[in-house]
Amino acid sequence: MKIIKMFFDIEKEEKWLNEQLQKGYRCTNINGFGIYTFEETDNSYVIRLDCQEYMSKRKSEEYIGLHEDFGWTYLKGSWLGGIRYWQKEAGNHNEIFSDRQSKGNYYKRVMNYCLVLGMFCLIYSFMLFSDQPTLYFDGLWSMEGSLFCKALIFETPFVLLKLLPVFMAIIFGISYYKAYQKHSILKE
Repeated sequence: MKIIKMFFDIEKEEKWLNEQLQKGYRCTNINGFGIYTFEETDNSYVIRLDCQEYMSKRKSEEYIGLHEDFGWTYLKGSWLGGIRYWQKEAGNHNEIFSDRQSKGNYYKRVMNYCLVLGMFCLIYSFMLFSDQPTLYFDGLWSMEGSLFCKALIFETPFVLLKLLPVFMAIIFGISYYKAYQKHSILKE
């Protein structure tokens, strides 16, 4: 079974993946474009997501080996950093983070991840708007009648695509703020 779904909140993604496990579908693959592949299973599994920064090959092998020693199976992750997906049969030690400090460090990495992606989206937006500061074609506003309506309807999807990086930057900003709040609570 394949499901296409996009997430901008790592905790909502983890919750959704665990709901699929509760329904009897084990995750077998996660594509970078939001395509999740599941297979039916009778066993009970748990999935956890971790956010990591760039690691050298040796450090990455140690990181993966450490989790595999505790029964976790590595599903997906980028060598550049970002979200790492871990799955194992439910039982003892179903959490990746064992104490407040490791959970706090996790939220700090999520904050950095959201900050980098949000800044990338903002910089890309500034590059888009530096060439043409207006959203719509300049001649649109001088048109009249049905020609104006047709041109407006035609150009609106392109305007929304141009605004997409701005919306994504806002979403990453909200995710950053949520992770900041949880990090602050754990620091207390």
